[in-house]
Formats: sequence, structure tokens, C-alpha cells
Amino acid sequence: MMVALAAKAQVVTICCDQPRQTIRHFGASDAWSMQDIGLWTDTVEQAKIADWLFSMENDASGQPCGIGLSVWRFNLGAGSAAQGRQAQINRDTRTECVLNADGTYDWTRQRGQRRFLQMASQRGVPFFHAFLNSAPVFFTKNGLATNTGRGGDINLREDCFDDFALYIATALKGLQECDGIHFDYVSPVNEPDGHWNWLGPKQEGSPATNREIARLARETARALKEQGLDTRVIVNESSDLRCLLGIYNTTWQRGNTIRTFFSPDSTDAYIGGHQGIEQLIAAHSYWTNTPVDYMRKIREQLRDTLAHYGVKFWQTEICIMSNDEEIGGGWGFDFTMNTALYVARIIHHDLVFADAESWSWWRAVGGNYKDGLIKVDGLNSRQRSTPPRAYDSRLMWALGNYSRFVRPGAVRYDVEQDGDFDPYGLMCSAYRNADGRWVVVAINYSNQNKEIQLKMKNVTQAAVQGMTEVNEWTMYRTSDAEGETLKPIATMQGIAVLPPRSITTFLACD
Repeated sequence: MMVALAAKAQVVTICCDQPRQTIRHFGASDAWSMQDIGLWTDTVEQAKIADWLFSMENDASGQPCGIGLSVWRFNLGAGSAAQGRQAQINRDTRTECVLNADGTYDWTRQRGQRRFLQMASQRGVPFFHAFLNSAPVFFTKNGLATNTGRGGDINLREDCFDDFALYIATALKGLQECDGIHFDYVSPVNEPDGHWNWLGPKQEGSPATNREIARLARETARALKEQGLDTRVIVNESSDLRCLLGIYNTTWQRGNTIRTFFSPDSTDAYIGGHQGIEQLIAAHSYWTNTPVDYMRKIREQLRDTLAHYGVKFWQTEICIMSNDEEIGGGWGFDFTMNTALYVARIIHHDLVFADAESWSWWRAVGGNYKDGLIKVDGLNSRQRSTPPRAYDSRLMWALGNYSRFVRPGAVRYDVEQDGDFDPYGLMCSAYRNADGRWVVVAINYSNQNKEIQLKMKNVTQAAVQGMTEVNEWTMYRTSDAEGETLKPIATMQGIAVLPPRSITTFLACD
């Protein structure tokens, strides 16, 4: 294929007097794979996965050994694993629960996942976020961790809201005491407004109305405080951005989430300013990434609505779904830049147009589906005849262009680019880390070389102590070329050439 040269360098200007959101972290979750991988006897392969995900080390050539995730999401289980087939949930998505039916706790459970909590901590991951798909089966209305078509309210007995909250607080305190892991955040519900099929059987999950979520969030905040924990409650892991802004494939009781939770007029569902509950909304970017122009439109609408209510936004889960037709939908793991660039464009839109403070991929490790950063052959297989093997992907390293270099506490700044925004061309975003170092991430989605020149304006006018002009940048590239997985390329002082279908991170030189 012939590759055309760019006609001239595009100027990318960092607006040093226009700060946007503060970046909290980038992450992924342990569901459902780490309950198996954490029990592997092959500790070399196990450690390789942990290094890819969490390491901030470099090899001898200066190339990053891992993508340095800064938040790790832990699935606190509901106990469907003990029910076997009666759980009405696929075997590999059932979870253990540290709570017993008699109210006692068994701290030997969820051992594989807890192993990876420790491996993440040992490699310097600074934040941990627990999330629950269902209440423990002892507390649910149908005795299961899946909904089985019982309606759109929460699968939790009326007299068990406080019991569920106490379980969350006790479990997190126990994990801290047993494993030394402090959880910074907890999400008591997950996709409660989901329009996907709640009949089961597939995985743990429950719908919930906004009033029920608010009640549970308050109960959880109270229980955490009583246990002496400063863990913050996060709501509400919405399944679709459209549910935040209106009523989408659900009822009024599960829609208009931002307005319902954060408008004082909501009375029963209002949680704004409640002690222990973060003033933010967590949601998943599924289903809203196509058509491409709509991807920007809905995120700008989300940003403006959030600003109206003084609420922040975290994007906490996404993988490739059937409507992501540009890359062939979800089936079939993709090791190439095809999926990597598609997801990088989503990251750019979530950060730049929705002002997301946190961004997480769904699960860290998967099988033959585009839901993992890493692929493991025969994942969760009970009849594996050969030692397990893990394989990295350009998708994982693409996320690393952000997670490795844009660290917690960084501030995103507006940038100006020549011409109109092109989601099939060059997309750039800029960040200033807490240590003062600037980072620019440049996505070249096109099939052409792109020449760019980085400039800064209003440096001296910017009200940030110690801000100075950057004249030299180190470039790290991810592409389909051999070895280009956050590979340090060169330093740039003037104009840089970005190869087709590549992502380049520019890190200000010391």
C-alpha cells in the first residue's frame, strides 16, 4: 500500500491558560478472569500479566515493561459460585462470596482475585475500586444473583438494605486487614438501568430504581463510616450514557440519572453533598460510539449537563460490542491497531468532549472476544492440557499511551489544531502532571503520515506556578510495526512525523 506524505505540518497548540479536568486514574477490572489466573501455579506467566498491567519499570532500552494502570477494579462477589448450576449463571461468570449464610465470614474465598490485588499493590497501583453486580444471594428476593425476569426493581429484600451495606463495609474492612489493600471507592450497584436482557442466565446483575440506588448509597456510606473506613461511595455505573440524560429503553424510575441524583428537587433520590458519597456519576461508554459524529455530540451534551449540576464524570467500563461495526463487532480477539485505534478514539472523546476524570476498560484479561486487554488461551478451562499462555495486544499498549504517562493528579489542557476536528485523522490531547511534566497524546487514525509541530501559548500568563515553555519532547510510539509497543522513538524539537495508524505520546524532557 502506498502511503502519501502530509502536505505540511499541523500545528498543535497547548492552551496553557485553559485547564480542564483533573485526571484521577486509568484502569481495568479483574472480572472474571483473575479468579482463575490468580490461582495459577505458573507464577512466571502470572507475573508477566501483572507486569504488563501494572508495572512502571522500563527495560534496558528504556521501553516500558507495562502500562502502569493507576486504578484496579475488584469485583466483590455475591456467592453464585456455591450454587452451581442452580445459580442460573454461566459457570465462568459466577463469583464467590466471603459472607456465609449464617452471617460469618470466610476469608479464604475470592483467593485468586485477592492475589491480583496484592500483585497490583506490589507494583505500585495507587487506587482500588470495588464494585458489586448483585447483593449476596442470602439477601436477594429470588435467592439468586441474577434477575430471572422478576421486574425492574432491585433484587434485594426490603429488610436487607442495611444488611447489604454492612456486608460491603465488613468485606472491605476484612480485605484491608487480611491483605493490606485499602479500597478508595466502592460501587454498590452496576448497570442498574441496563436495557439488556434481565431474564438470565448469563451473569450476576440486578436492575434498580434511582430511589433504591440512593437509599443503598446512603446506607453504604453510613456503614463504611461506622467501620472506620474512608472509602467513598460511587454511583451508579450506568449501562448507557443516554440513561444519564433521559429515559432510554427503561422507565422513568431508572432514567434521567444526573438530574434525579443531583437536583435538590428530587427529594427521595437526592444524594448531592451527602457525606461519604462522591459528587460524580460513573457510567459506561457502551453503545454510544457510533455513528462517529454522535459519539462527540452525546459527550458534549453530557459534559454540559454535568457542569449544570456541578457533577464530575468517570467512565468506568467499556469493551467492544455488536454495534461497533467499524471493527467487526466484539467476536474474535484482535491483536492489531485496528481495535487499538478504535478504542483510543473513544478514550479521546471521553476525556476531551465529556471531561472524564477517570477512564477504565472492562476486564483486563479475556478469551476470544474483544473484551480483554490481554488474551489467555483456554481461559477458565477446567480441562486445560497445556500450560496457560498470555498474549499482549496493541489495545493494551494503546491504553498505555495514556495510563503510563498521564498520572493521577494530572490536569488536561485545551489544545488547538489546524483545521476542523477529524475523528479519522489526527486527534491530540494535552496534560500537565502533578510534577509539572507535560504530556501530549497524538492519535493518527489515518492511512497517511502526519507531520505535527507542538507549540504552547500563554505560558507566562497561565496562573500555574513553575509553568515554562517546553522545547524538547521524548516520543513513545504504539503501532503495528515490530516492537512498537510504547517504544521510545527519538526526541523532537521541531516537527515530528507520525506514521499511519499509530499513537504517539510526547513526554516533556527533563
